[in-house]
Amino acid sequence: MSLVAIVGRPNVGKSTLFNRLVGMRKAIVDDTAGVTRDRHYGKCEWCGSEFSVVDTGGYTSNSEDVFEKAIRRQVEIAIEEADAVIFLVEAATGITDYDAEIADVLRRSRKPVILCVNKVDTGDKMYDVYQFYSLGLGEVWSISAANGSGTGDLLDEVVRVLPKEEQPAADPYEGIPRIAIVGKPNVGKSSLTNALLGEERNIVTPVAGTTRDSIETLYNKFGHEFILVDTAGIRKKSKVHEDLEFYSVLRSMRAIERADVCILMIDATTGMEAQDMSIFNIIQKNRKGCVLVVNKWDLFIKDQNTMREYTEGLRARLAPFDDVPLVFTSVVKMQRVMDVLDAAARVSENYLRKIPTARLNEVLLPIIEETPPPAWKGKYIKVKYVTQLPTKFPAFAFFCNLPQYIKDPYKRFLENQLRDNFDLTGCPVQIYCRQK
Repeated sequence: MSLVAIVGRPNVGKSTLFNRLVGMRKAIVDDTAGVTRDRHYGKCEWCGSEFSVVDTGGYTSNSEDVFEKAIRRQVEIAIEEADAVIFLVEAATGITDYDAEIADVLRRSRKPVILCVNKVDTGDKMYDVYQFYSLGLGEVWSISAANGSGTGDLLDEVVRVLPKEEQPAADPYEGIPRIAIVGKPNVGKSSLTNALLGEERNIVTPVAGTTRDSIETLYNKFGHEFILVDTAGIRKKSKVHEDLEFYSVLRSMRAIERADVCILMIDATTGMEAQDMSIFNIIQKNRKGCVLVVNKWDLFIKDQNTMREYTEGLRARLAPFDDVPLVFTSVVKMQRVMDVLDAAARVSENYLRKIPTARLNEVLLPIIEETPPPAWKGKYIKVKYVTQLPTKFPAFAFFCNLPQYIKDPYKRFLENQLRDNFDLTGCPVQIYCRQK
């Protein structure tokens, strides 16, 4: 699929245009300059043609932004990857030094460039458009990304300059598992993503809250294939004061809802704190598979029993759902990074597994007959058969004569038997008791 990159200096409306082209509010939009930091991908369809769109951070130089160098590198990578570039400028401010610098970079790239003047909301602002011809990038297109005027003509031009190729009939990512990396700010989520991908896909700095959007990437290496989602750090509501962080946290929550498996990262030096437990509970409430990654293990003071004692403490905190793979890593030193991948792949396989009804009954009915549900008011409960329900997560229906008398302790017993006899590590299990 062809790729179109949107580039420009900060606060010219790149994310607003990106959201309009992909038809949803995927990128955060705010009046504050420098909101977007990472490359952000989406899909656009226009007049039967389909292509990918990438939103980039604002291109600057010699500014006070600590992310400037990393953002410039991200923009340069996006230009290298793209088949065409939308260069966005702003009508009211005219040609700035940054605009001239970006135009020089684009001329050297030899990629098709569509020069687009944004924020042309009224007719009198058309007079501000003509000065941009002096950049030497050909025809100038005037739009208003906020209200959509002019975007149809812009898309016609984009489709015209893109290389002609056969479009896939269906979504190429359909059916591929989604794995979201979640956790508090500054625990190493973006570092883990970059380590797994083997490239600087997402910006990494010591500043907490560097990642703001949920960044999706297709991973296809070492026999594994899935969509890898890097998310913004999730803090307590009482500590979220900026609108930007509120939207970042909201997107992280949505990433959890859409994922099949969540990799929950915690800081080894602080342990499993209350906020980590809150995120873990969100994962459980949404019935998602989970892998717990203890990062920065190299900074933890250790003795011969440290890992075993640490593991026992974590299991106790996670109870009753303590059947979660634990991986101790140091992403910076590349220690056990591939173990995270293997654990996530195993949980994903368990999450999507369908167990035949005959096999379920063959294993579980003798166990239930040997340890039946406790009688209730002199009435005996008989479980007749078991089947797996057609849900996305592992859910099982136990058909019996008096389902209303089966209580939670016995349901936990049934869940434990399922886990003992079938590999459901890292997955939530839902038990339903139904009338025969």
